[in-house]
Amino acid sequence: MTEKDCSHHEDKRQRLYRRIFAALLALIIIILFIIFLVWIILRPTKPRFVLQDATLYSVNLSEPNMLTTTMQVTVSSRNPNERISISYEKLDIYASYRNQQITLPTTIPSTTQGHKEITVWSPFLNGESVPVSPYLSTALTEDQNAGLLLVNIKIQGKIRWKVGTWISGKYRLNVNCPGYISSGERNKGIEIGPSIKYQFVQVCHVDV
Repeated sequence: MTEKDCSHHEDKRQRLYRRIFAALLALIIIILFIIFLVWIILRPTKPRFVLQDATLYSVNLSEPNMLTTTMQVTVSSRNPNERISISYEKLDIYASYRNQQITLPTTIPSTTQGHKEITVWSPFLNGESVPVSPYLSTALTEDQNAGLLLVNIKIQGKIRWKVGTWISGKYRLNVNCPGYISSGERNKGIEIGPSIKYQFVQVCHVDV
């Protein structure tokens, strides 16, 4: 075979590779365009969370700057989408006071939420002898004397969007639910034995 024939075969092989690459690239672009088009048409809306109530069992401050908190909260989530399901994965819920976590994270079971569906969770939140900063101890004492505590219930985790058999990648979910608790005024809540239940129906801030 002459050098000219080898060069001819090499050119044909390169043209074949270029055509295969162009075909694969075009296929990828078409798939991405279809996904983008479906996304634009469906327009997924982030879920809506509501803090419904909180049952406070104890908020005790001991020396030196140790805080013990026990409470149960009821949080609901609504999927506002008509054609998109939401899959909740690895959700953790905990209580925070003045931007400091005061209970251990409690894991919420993974679940899939259908169209316009509402899911309700009622986890217990516990923090036994959690060390807090001195300024937080002072602030807590002042708020308790004033009769009003602002405790934030926070949820962190990951969600996926589902349309038919198509499932999106994971998106980070951050939920912040402010709850004002009237300490020292039992008539502000419902007495349940030694505990007090406070009803809020407080809309939460949701970031996805």
